[in-house]
Amino acid sequence: MDDVLFQSDVTILGIGNVILRDEGFGVRVAEYLDAHYDFPENVQIVDGGTLGIELTQFVTGTKKLLVIDSINGHAAPGTRFAIRDDDVLAHFQDKISAHEVGIQDVLALLEVTGHKIPTVTVLGAQPYNLEAGVELSEEMKKLVPEVAEEALTELRKWGIKATAKKVPDMLDDTCVAEAFAYPQPPSQRGDGPRERRGE
Repeated sequence: MDDVLFQSDVTILGIGNVILRDEGFGVRVAEYLDAHYDFPENVQIVDGGTLGIELTQFVTGTKKLLVIDSINGHAAPGTRFAIRDDDVLAHFQDKISAHEVGIQDVLALLEVTGHKIPTVTVLGAQPYNLEAGVELSEEMKKLVPEVAEEALTELRKWGIKATAKKVPDMLDDTCVAEAFAYPQPPSQRGDGPRERRGE
């Protein structure tokens, strides 16, 4: 594949529709990680929003992919999930939302073209509220740092150590950023899927 925009050994990918409240959970956790921690240069954080097959440009060549998402596991709201490797495709095959179908297509395309990602983990939680709105429910907000810590634990298993920032960046949980198909440099963050390279 010649149209790869970025290639990192490790990709943290937050996905979800941020205008449907808890559906945007994965994006908000990725934003939290980016705001509170610095990562090695071989790690990228990508706000994938609801992008579909376009995500291929961000994850092709990555060795380890950590996806964070709002997961409908037909469980009680707030239930946490961790899905790994071969179980990931099976999980997404049962989904019908645009971004989940997109992830399924990306992983399937990479596999059939000989670019299968060796290690894939999906972390997430059962949503409380999927009504229109850009803020997470109060219950889901409480889960953001917990799932972020779970993500850091997973990364440590992969040999990746994040460093807490002395002063975390400001977060705006009413931000809607998923309009373009290309990442913006950190200094120009606005609309569009956002990609942050490790510091």
